[in-house]
Amino acid sequence: MIGSDLVMYEEEFKQIDAELQRLLTQSNAKVVFLVDKNGQLIAATGETENLDTTSLASLTAGNIAATGGMAKLLGEKEFSILFHEGQRDNIHISIIGQRVILVVIFDQRSSLGLVRLRVKKSADVLGGIFNQLLQKVEQGKGPAKGADSPFAEITDEDIDKLFG
Repeated sequence: MIGSDLVMYEEEFKQIDAELQRLLTQSNAKVVFLVDKNGQLIAATGETENLDTTSLASLTAGNIAATGGMAKLLGEKEFSILFHEGQRDNIHISIIGQRVILVVIFDQRSSLGLVRLRVKKSADVLGGIFNQLLQKVEQGKGPAKGADSPFAEITDEDIDKLFG
């Protein structure tokens, strides 16, 4: 699971940004953004100039946390999709791979059905990108990285000779 120690590589960030752009266009949305479960904004696209995306990201994570509490009270693991309907704008919120939160803000130019269809496809793509990212991070922590260390060739026997 992605935590607060998320390492984002440029290649994956570009893929995420491209997918958010595609989702924005294909769903005819106003804004699309991705947030981690701690409320940190990962990426945003669309009409964000008059929008406090930092606060919205934090509030979205809080919304997910509160809804998670309700789900547990009802015996559910979580509610993976939330929808809020307003007079002008609507918000579709979904959890991607139990890692990140995808938020789509749309108005009358789009419909809930279209947004849900496009989000479903993007969720698969984004889930794959985050799996790829996790594999890359794990490989970086694995033994291959240690082999580059100047201490990699030092054995226990060498240490015993030094301090023995």
